[in-house]
Amino acid sequence: MTAPPVKQTPLHAIHVDLGAKLVPFGGYTMPVSYPSGIAAEHRAVREGVGLFDVSHMGEFEVTGPDRNAFVQRVTCNDVGALGPGQAQYSALLTERGTFIDDLLVYRFADKVMLVVNASNLHKDWEHLVDHKGGANVRLRDISDDVALLALQGPKAEALLAGLTSIDVRTMPYYHFAEGTVAGVECFVSRTGYTGEDGFEMYCRSAEAVTLWHAVVGSGGSGGPRVTPCGLGARDTLRLEAGLLLYGNDIDDRVTPYEAGVGFIVKLDKGAPFIGLDALKRQRLDGVKQRLVGFRVTQPKAVARHGYDVYLDGRKVAAVGSGTVTPTINAAIGTTYLPVEHARPGTRIEVDIRGTRAPAEVGKMPFVPHRTRR
Repeated sequence: MTAPPVKQTPLHAIHVDLGAKLVPFGGYTMPVSYPSGIAAEHRAVREGVGLFDVSHMGEFEVTGPDRNAFVQRVTCNDVGALGPGQAQYSALLTERGTFIDDLLVYRFADKVMLVVNASNLHKDWEHLVDHKGGANVRLRDISDDVALLALQGPKAEALLAGLTSIDVRTMPYYHFAEGTVAGVECFVSRTGYTGEDGFEMYCRSAEAVTLWHAVVGSGGSGGPRVTPCGLGARDTLRLEAGLLLYGNDIDDRVTPYEAGVGFIVKLDKGAPFIGLDALKRQRLDGVKQRLVGFRVTQPKAVARHGYDVYLDGRKVAAVGSGTVTPTINAAIGTTYLPVEHARPGTRIEVDIRGTRAPAEVGKMPFVPHRTRR
């Protein structure tokens, strides 16, 4: 079978002009870093403001009279708790209660939008279609029509406020509003994947270049400097913030309770959902493993995804995510441990190219979130 062609986001030419290092990711050619480097981009988001092209993400639109009931059935969080203009973190689950994908749910007055991981787009779409049943809904994959820019950092609000009539200064976390940014029609949500305050701006693909230049250019007119950021900084930022990455920290072998995001499971939301019975049983019985964060205590040793993890001399798991991050300035990572050992202070070892490096479990997130509550 021929592999599908690798796509480009609407901002591809800009990334090339900026000298970005480009890599295949989620079916797209994406910037992993710019000439300033991952550490500089990371610090820009922690201290100022950075701009990410995340147009590779998938967007599904659900319309029709049964739209809310349908999304209630296929996701584990409570869509009924949302009013128009609100969003939530949620997941698509298997009947075993394990992750098919994690996602964001946006509730509009006349539709619901699901934002999914690019690498899972086709799998997620098939799952939704397979479970449509007799629901009076229309599903549309609008991913190619939508561009997504993420403006993140403590100076994001001040910068964006000067470009839009949307009242972003009073917008609560996980809320959104429709309007224009620099004349481009968007809807803007106070969400992100960095642990910092920030916004995500959804617009038509054809207008992404205009929006990018307007946001970056605003930093040259007296506002805070906007730093273009790639996937590398996005990964170090989200790991420090303890945010999960599908394929590393979660997959179809683990449940939200095991992954430490049980808050997205609403067992009593008044509507059955896929995975409900399995999660009820797990809630009663308790989990046998739990995701933890750790810090490698051996100098210059770095734990990477897939490296074996040892507890009391026996292999128990593998590293989920792992790297050296600029804010922590140390090698950190995630793994699953038996629940009785999943506590700060537990000592483990990570096999790094044949040598077992000592590490110690700590609290997650590694850095405090500074999102607007």
